[in-house]
Amino acid sequence: MFVGGVEQFESSINFPSRSEEGFVYNSLTLQLESLNVSGGSRYAAFLSILLSFVFIIVANVGVAVLVFLDKSLHQPMYLLLCSLSANDVLGNSVVLPRVLLDVLRPPADRLIGYYECVLQAFIIHMFNTTCHTVLMAMAFDRYVAIGNPLRYSAIMTNRMVMKLTVGAWGVALVLVGVLLGLTVRLSRCRTFMRSLYCNNASLFLLSCEDVFINNAYGLSFTVVLFTASIGSMVVTYTKITIVCLTSKSTTLNRRALKTCSTHLLVYLIMFLSGMIIIILQRFPQYAEEKKIAALLFHIVPGALNPVIYGMQSKEIQKYFSRTFYSNKVLMSP
Repeated sequence: MFVGGVEQFESSINFPSRSEEGFVYNSLTLQLESLNVSGGSRYAAFLSILLSFVFIIVANVGVAVLVFLDKSLHQPMYLLLCSLSANDVLGNSVVLPRVLLDVLRPPADRLIGYYECVLQAFIIHMFNTTCHTVLMAMAFDRYVAIGNPLRYSAIMTNRMVMKLTVGAWGVALVLVGVLLGLTVRLSRCRTFMRSLYCNNASLFLLSCEDVFINNAYGLSFTVVLFTASIGSMVVTYTKITIVCLTSKSTTLNRRALKTCSTHLLVYLIMFLSGMIIIILQRFPQYAEEKKIAALLFHIVPGALNPVIYGMQSKEIQKYFSRTFYSNKVLMSP
């Protein structure tokens, strides 16, 4: 899936033997799959992915630049949102350009160097893991804002935001570093990967060695991350619900509903996009659907995150209103 534990769902796939493939042992050139499209559908798929990629980059970079330029947006929630936007840009910049090229290439030309593949897998797993850790940090921010508004400024200082940001990326770096470190130690006897892009499972399944340690760590990685991610959301929103139910302030309840629904919606989109991939792993006959789901896991959250926060944020709406009004005044005779 989108973290380390996809190995448990893919390890039952039967790959061609070394002799069937005809490639060299420990080859530095690997072959990837692509979407099963042909003829006019190939160009339609290329255009759709290209437009999605451009929108994701423009929207997320736009949000980050907007937060940087507008001092009224120098708030913990928006600074953490910049981490989410940076992560979306990073993950999609590694995946989508490669998929775009492979859609137009014949199967024999969908090649990638081994070290490039390892780097791509590392960044992709960083993206997948950081999706969870950054949203966990944002959940903490929302709880403090709703549960302890009088001390919000004292708790959510720039130092605290920096700690949350470094923690979110640092935890992902350590977990993914160990995950890929266990994989690169293995020798390889295969070169064909049944995946649109490089990931840990596809890489260690190229080996003919015992991958029990990889499976064990991958499963542990997934369980720990999911338990922490889901647990933090349940605890956070349970406490926020209690605060809202015991509060007689309609303003507080309205504010909680608006800000928390945005964060929760973004989390659910990310979570459900990943769960679809896990479910499809159980049905080998849906291999093509699994590839599409893996692609949409990057596209859908990356495209919707800036839109959802942009539509719900008064501060962002006010910035665009001021900008539009200023341009209108300048253009008027």
